[in-house]
Amino acid sequence: MQSAPTPSGLRYLEPSPLGTLAVAQHLVNNPRATVFALHGGLDRASSFTRLSRRLEAFDVVAYDRRGYQGSRSLGPGTLDQHVEDLEHVIAWAAPTGPVILFGHSFGGLVAMTIIARRPEAAQLVVAFESPLPWIVPRPSPTPVSAENSALAAERFFRRVVSDAAWEHLSPTEQASRRLDGPALSADLTEMTNPLAPFELADIDVPVRYLYGDQRAAPYYHELARRLESSSKYFSVRELSGLPHGAHLSHPDLLAREVLDAFTHLSPS
Repeated sequence: MQSAPTPSGLRYLEPSPLGTLAVAQHLVNNPRATVFALHGGLDRASSFTRLSRRLEAFDVVAYDRRGYQGSRSLGPGTLDQHVEDLEHVIAWAAPTGPVILFGHSFGGLVAMTIIARRPEAAQLVVAFESPLPWIVPRPSPTPVSAENSALAAERFFRRVVSDAAWEHLSPTEQASRRLDGPALSADLTEMTNPLAPFELADIDVPVRYLYGDQRAAPYYHELARRLESSSKYFSVRELSGLPHGAHLSHPDLLAREVLDAFTHLSPS
């Protein structure tokens, strides 16, 4: 029997249907597709709540990637493990219509990796500022040792979000973010892997790549040029001025991008 709609936004399922992998869901009546939202480093599924409320035509499923928040007991994961987890989440959700993968930052890397390996896994990927260092190299933070991971998590948050946002967090929330340090370190380690997880030629599913970080504009402009010149399946859109946390600050704009990409995929 189909679950009831959840108009208030994403809601964690308790107990989790996938054991120690924390899963959240937002259901609508007569969904046109199912969006699986994958978060980036030092984040969690609930950060997609604002976005899910604006995806009125779609069911939305999100989960805390292993090592983070509600899935912390699984320990930090490799890229291969994150891909396997996504496979399990999709299989559990058993969508009857099209599948859209929305990946923020590292989450987009997971999404693109799965469709490079299993094109049937999704019909569309929308990625926001996902790192592809083997396509266009970009300096990145050096992975930290385990004993410094809590400090690295705080520094990462301050750099990517802001000092003011960190200071606004409660002491409990700051401590929780620090506990996600080992998972963040594992993500950064994956970014230094000399072996490319996939080549652009491996992808034959439409990918809309979005970016807006003006601090790294030259990097994204070059990456955009490389993606579009190398593969007919990639389309790139610059959303000028959007911060890296656009799913929190500009959910309306990202929701419109998801809908537009889907509409071009399926005009009906």
